Amino acid sequence: MALFVILMGVQGSGKGEQARFMQEAYGIPQVSTGDLFRAMKTREDEFARGVQQTMAEGKLIDDATTNEIVRQRLSEADAQAGAIFDGYPRTPDQAAWLDQYLASKGEKIAAVLLLDIDLFTAFKRAFGRVSSKAGVSYNLYSKNSGVSFEWVEHPGSNHPPRLKAVVTATGEELNRRPDDAHAHAIIKRIDTFIETTAPLIAYYESKGLVKRVPADQPIAGVSDAIRAILDAAAQAR
Repeated sequence: MALFVILMGVQGSGKGEQARFMQEAYGIPQVSTGDLFRAMKTREDEFARGVQQTMAEGKLIDDATTNEIVRQRLSEADAQAGAIFDGYPRTPDQAAWLDQYLASKGEKIAAVLLLDIDLFTAFKRAFGRVSSKAGVSYNLYSKNSGVSFEWVEHPGSNHPPRLKAVVTATGEELNRRPDDAHAHAIIKRIDTFIETTAPLIAYYESKGLVKRVPADQPIAGVSDAIRAILDAAAQAR
């Protein structure tokens, strides 16, 4: 059987790192609806044009359309051995559709990995993270060795101070995601996560699939815990 996994976690829980780990360790792709929606903009078929029109009008993509986008992605060659679902399903109806679709292929969800972390730590991870052009990550509150951090006042103080981070050895100024610089935006994303995932967690807990992984430990420790869960799930199939 293939390995289909759902990855859940609030921003700052380390989903990106663990998704990369699973892709490398198990050879399965990450399926993110955000990426799939963006990919619609590069297609010119009738279905994609309909999705483009809906997005251009600022409307939400309905469940049936989202499910079809996912179905198309799962039909590609690299997803035949499984997939890591990130940001999907978003509703119990989508979850029920996914269960039915996989069952029609003789497959099922192996595990729902919930990266568990307290929300204050999650906020600090998001608010304090910066990265180099090469993709090396640092954080104001934790991984900050060899980096100089300072708050730079805006001329005229018309805007909040800007966090400036510079690698001491090279002088490279590190990048900060624009959506991480606004505390209210981070809190809103946390609230949205709690609101949208609570029904999904209940749905999958009723099936005994939710595996909580402490995400406040080192990255390697989280990866080891995930490997143990997935290896056990593979053996049970």
